[in-house]
Amino acid sequence: MNKKWLLVACLVAVFLLLAACKSEEASSDQESKEQKDSEPKTEEPTEEEPEEEEPDEPEFAYTFPLTGKGTDEALHPRVVAVMVNNAPQARQQSGLHKADLVYEVLAEGRITRLVALFQSEEPDVIGPVRSARDYYVRLANGFDSIYVHHGWSPDAKTLLTTGNIDSINGLYYDGTLFKRASFRKAPHNSYISYENIMNESKKQGYELEQEIPSFKFKEDVDGVATEGEPAERVKVVYGKYQVEYRFDTDKGLYHRYTTNNEQTVDRETDTPVELENVLIVAANHKIVDSVGRRDVNLTSGGAAILIQNGKAQQVQWKNDNGRIIPVKDGLEVPFVPGKTWVNLVPDSDFSSKVTWE
Repeated sequence: MNKKWLLVACLVAVFLLLAACKSEEASSDQESKEQKDSEPKTEEPTEEEPEEEEPDEPEFAYTFPLTGKGTDEALHPRVVAVMVNNAPQARQQSGLHKADLVYEVLAEGRITRLVALFQSEEPDVIGPVRSARDYYVRLANGFDSIYVHHGWSPDAKTLLTTGNIDSINGLYYDGTLFKRASFRKAPHNSYISYENIMNESKKQGYELEQEIPSFKFKEDVDGVATEGEPAERVKVVYGKYQVEYRFDTDKGLYHRYTTNNEQTVDRETDTPVELENVLIVAANHKIVDSVGRRDVNLTSGGAAILIQNGKAQQVQWKNDNGRIIPVKDGLEVPFVPGKTWVNLVPDSDFSSKVTWE
């Protein structure tokens, strides 16, 4: 074979080799494409800026200082404290279901009287109204309240007439501001309307709005665990008379009952008294005269039991500028936002007279 045909043969061999490589490459590309088409397609993530969550706007701008409940009013109505009869002949009472705070303390004998403090709600009628004792006046004065009563003991009279306390006394307005109900006998039938309290307060030139310090409240009730032992039924015994608080698990609050299983409800509407907090405190009680009037020490501090959310927590109490507050390890224990009832019990009877289960 001459050189010319040798060159042609080499060129043909190179051409055939290149064609084979190209065919193999095309086949490989086709297989790769088919494999890619068979795989599930996923969308490429897009970079989007996260949406900014707007902060929750508070439903109310302010809160009532005695309940921790919301309000849009910066200045609150002045606290009105009414001395309410709690003898068997006076039950059921009127207006107690709207009280922000109630103090229950022994008077003469083994019957308690109530100091009901109103601010966030205004009942149409309150009563029966009863006479003052000096320690009831001091409890009400811790809130700079307008104190409403019908009569007084000698010590209460001295305090009310010399202590620069705004008050309305039924002794001077019997049958006018204070009405006698026909369905009960005196002294268990004196009633007053909230409207009459306001009208007389304006006439006397009393301040009708005020800004007072607030109790400490749990900001997030669901997020704060309540300490203590289970307490779905709590009993406080005052001799033959007793109080019982029963926990309503559905509502998360307590209903109040008295002797003979009688639930505390409003006389006019049958609305039950419902409480988020019950504070039971041990205080020294001392009989000071032949009538059986008492002196109750409101400043010493001592043992206390705070009832909230179905539990009883053993704490201490102290007098903070005239107010009884729960404390533990030197710090104020917050209330659950809502209504509160405070029972003062003789310290000599405390451990045996307060029970829960």
